[in-house]
Amino acid sequence: MNISRNDSVVQDAILVIHGGAGTILEENLTPEREALCHAGLRAALERGYELWKGGADALTIVEQTVRVLEDDPIFNAGRGAVLNDQGIAELDASIMRGIDRMAGAITGVTTIKNPISLARVVLEKTPFVFLSGLGAEELAATLDEIEQVGQEYFFTQERWNQLQAQRKTNSVSLSEDNKFGTVGAVARCKENHLAAATSTGGMTNKRHGRIGDSPVIGAGTWAEDATCAISATGHGEFFIRAAVAHEISARMRHARESLGVAANAVIHGELEAGTGGVIALAASGEAALPFNTAGMYRGVIAADGTIATAIYGRR
Repeated sequence: MNISRNDSVVQDAILVIHGGAGTILEENLTPEREALCHAGLRAALERGYELWKGGADALTIVEQTVRVLEDDPIFNAGRGAVLNDQGIAELDASIMRGIDRMAGAITGVTTIKNPISLARVVLEKTPFVFLSGLGAEELAATLDEIEQVGQEYFFTQERWNQLQAQRKTNSVSLSEDNKFGTVGAVARCKENHLAAATSTGGMTNKRHGRIGDSPVIGAGTWAEDATCAISATGHGEFFIRAAVAHEISARMRHARESLGVAANAVIHGELEAGTGGVIALAASGEAALPFNTAGMYRGVIAADGTIATAIYGRR
């Protein structure tokens, strides 16, 4: 299973994940850091595969897989998320179920340990799709299964240093040197139903209240059994304008394109000035992992348990 190219398409996948896309160059990553990235991706894939073997539904697989990535401070979601212009970790997440296109999303939360799980609550326990800030946190406070924490939980010295560097130039970034970003997962269960999940801290030094594509259904996340499940990562404003996740699904539905053709056409064509990538999965097991940046943290596990992880892109 080869995912070394930035337009990779593989078969027989049951779970695909990403840990962000950007200017990820071998010369900028120490061997130790690179090993941590691969280990984090592998741990998430192994958790998802364990659930898949046990017969879990696709929604549970993507939620629990993303939780592993949210708990790993090397990625920009949950613990270790980047900080906004006020020095606060301000988190977004969304999740979608392919069998009925039900979705849940949250944005601008600052106290939720695992934002992806609160997004699932919105899907399953409310009549809504999208909740923000205080309203989402007030919902969480009524639920035993959603853990709330203080800002100190999310803080890492590395993210603080990145914020200071961005403040000096009065700029925003996906992270320092655009190295680390959003996390996401797409999965199919044994009944071949699909689901997608995405979680992020956004951009370093972003204006407080800024919302990117990750919690926006149709931009950063999409799942539909008849077409595909998508999770995106990159410069969110461009992904919102192009409705990237839905556009890939629409090309499959209306133009009858394969998943690989549709995903690569959108990322390497329609996205134009935007930078980033997607992970995409069809019910057939076809998976696509296109990105137009120097690298994307990514991983795939097949039905037989074979795992592949990659960081850099060679097209």
